[in-house]
Amino acid sequence: MHKKQRNTGTVACEVIKEAWDHKKSSLNNLADMGLANDPNKVIKIPNFKQEKFKQAKAIVNRGEIEHVEEEVPQLPVKKEVAEKLEKEAKAPRERRFMLPKGQVEFISYLLDKYGHDYKAMEKDKKNYYQETWKQLRGKIKTFMGIPKQYGEYLKARGLLDKEEDEEELKKQAKALTLDE
Repeated sequence: MHKKQRNTGTVACEVIKEAWDHKKSSLNNLADMGLANDPNKVIKIPNFKQEKFKQAKAIVNRGEIEHVEEEVPQLPVKKEVAEKLEKEAKAPRERRFMLPKGQVEFISYLLDKYGHDYKAMEKDKKNYYQETWKQLRGKIKTFMGIPKQYGEYLKARGLLDKEEDEEELKKQAKALTLDE
């Protein structure tokens, strides 16, 4: 029972997990790492009413300056944690976006029938949603930007003879979209 009460849960982030000190509170741990527990306390939104109140008080006191001590932000002890998290957040991620099966079938039908003639695609009887040629062009560019799905399309049509990697497919897709 004691272990359940003391348990703070598991931390999914490895960087934070390594730097975590179980003897400190969560507020102190996050402060030491340079992270914020409550963003509303860290980034203060200026309050118009309080600003006007300070100005009025200064006028009433006839310029007598009040000694207000501003909080000096303390540098975090474990600042490398925030740096690692920032670096991890900026790192490029694998794109997992895939188009729905129905949309892939529609786009492949249009490409088979019309090639890259978007104006003719616009007038096709299967264009139920009455998409404009620019909308169709955008969908086709998106489709060509997904190497896995576009590669399957090319293989099925016999346009892709040898096994090519994703980078080669991306180059082909860019070349086809730039031809317009």
